[in-house]
Amino acid sequence: MTRSLLAASVAMLLVTVGANAQTTVPATQPAPIASDQPAADQGAADQGLSSDQAASDDDRQAPIPFEGGQLTITQPEQDGEKVLAYDGKQLASNYDVFFDKIVKIGDVNVALVDVGDGGNQCGPAKVIIWKPKDGEIQTTTVEQDECGAPPAAVSDSAIYFVPYLLPGESKPALQWSPAEGLTTSGNLTYTPEPGTGWKNVDPSKLDNIIDAFHNEAVYKAGQALLGNDMPDMATSLLVGGGTEKTASGAFYATGCVPHDCGGNDGFMAVDPAKQKVYFARRGDNGEPQAWPPMKDWPADIKKAYDDAQGSGN
Repeated sequence: MTRSLLAASVAMLLVTVGANAQTTVPATQPAPIASDQPAADQGAADQGLSSDQAASDDDRQAPIPFEGGQLTITQPEQDGEKVLAYDGKQLASNYDVFFDKIVKIGDVNVALVDVGDGGNQCGPAKVIIWKPKDGEIQTTTVEQDECGAPPAAVSDSAIYFVPYLLPGESKPALQWSPAEGLTTSGNLTYTPEPGTGWKNVDPSKLDNIIDAFHNEAVYKAGQALLGNDMPDMATSLLVGGGTEKTASGAFYATGCVPHDCGGNDGFMAVDPAKQKVYFARRGDNGEPQAWPPMKDWPADIKKAYDDAQGSGN
């Protein structure tokens, strides 16, 4: 199941606390999945900046009319943090602050704003802004693992936050509504595609070798070797591209942790014919860890690893 399909059906999935989820590896932080339509009583101006305005950090973001006042995003000091405010009252600040959209949850207009540090290591947190009837402006900030908010899916009654999962991970799915606030809807667990086996492995269809974990046979073989280290191993492959093949037909790829390339690098190889997988990751002490031990690796896969590392050993 892809991320978009998961988000589209999230309201149904979250009825069951033990819901399963499977995703693909994003090149960058995924765009939220939400209605782009304005709230019924909001004018076109309420949608704030155009795509051209949002394209550059240097662009000035226009005020956004909201609930009888204005949301503003300003940068008081050059190269300093941007400030999100409502009629002069500061609501949030950080180096990247961008208006997302206004949606309607029940009968309440809700503004969504992305606020983050910038860069691609972590996505932005989502700041939810609303104004209760006859009340003051209110905000809630949503982020997970101190690394940005999961993609958002908007329904008529709530906003659902569906986490991106790496192989071996489980994370809570969250929901927010004006009446209930931010609550946990259930737990999503990465699950490979049921019924897929070694004969279904096709490296030509993989954007990133992490996608090979979608195959149930590869996933189970990896889980048997890595155990609780599977999410860390997958993280060390996040920054990577396509795969290469050895003469024997095994395929492999290298990768690294975002913003730590050269310091936390990973290697993964899959041999569909022999029904085996191989992993290596540079540890905190700079020495590689290997699953299985590297002395048990076939010569061609060991050579592929050495060549990828530039060691020539």
